[in-house]
Amino acid sequence: MNQLMQITAPIELSISCAVVGVWILQKFSPSAIPFVIKVFLVLLMGNILFWPLGMNLPLVAYVRGLTGDLSIVLTLLLWSSLLPANKPVPFAFKLFVAIISLCFYPFALGLGMIDPYAWGYGSIAFLVSVLFFAALCGLANWTKGVWIIAIAILAWSVHWHESANLWDYLLDPFLAIWAIYSCIGMMYTRKRDKARSGYLFRPG
Repeated sequence: MNQLMQITAPIELSISCAVVGVWILQKFSPSAIPFVIKVFLVLLMGNILFWPLGMNLPLVAYVRGLTGDLSIVLTLLLWSSLLPANKPVPFAFKLFVAIISLCFYPFALGLGMIDPYAWGYGSIAFLVSVLFFAALCGLANWTKGVWIIAIAILAWSVHWHESANLWDYLLDPFLAIWAIYSCIGMMYTRKRDKARSGYLFRPG
C-alpha cells in the first residue's frame, strides 16, 4: 500500500497542477478551449510534472514538498471543472467551507483548549456530521457534492493518502483560501451590483 501511495499521490498532484495550468490558460484565452484540447494539455503537463526529465526528482516532488497532498474534495473539484457540463459550485458550499476553515484552523493551530483536528481520527460524531452535510448537498440538488464527499470518505477509509485523519481528505489550506476568496468576491459583486442598481433607479 505504501508503494502504491508513493505512485498515486504524485500522479494526483501532477494532474491537479496541470488542471490549474489549463484553468489559467482558459482565463487568458479569448475563446473557450475545447474539452479534447483541455484533456490533451492536462496529460501533457501532467507528464512533464511527473517524470524526472534529467533531474534528481520530478517537478511534482518539489511542488508536493511545498503543498503536501491536496484534499480529495479539492482534487475532485479541480478535476471535475474540466467537464463540459460542469456547473458552478454553489455559494452555500463555499460559505460553509469558509466558515469551517475560519473556525477550524485557529483551533487546530493551538488557539484555545479545543482540538478539532483530533476529531478526524475516527470520531463517530464527526463522521456522522460529514454524512449529514453530504445529505444536505443531496437535498439541495447538488449531486456532485454528495459524490465528492462520499469518495473522500471512501478514500479515508482505505487510507488512500499517507494521513489517517479524515480532515486531510475533506479540507486543506488551498480549499479554504479558495472558499474564503470566492465568498468575499461574490459578496463584493452583489454589493456593487446593488449599488449600481440603486444609482440607476434613484429619483431624478
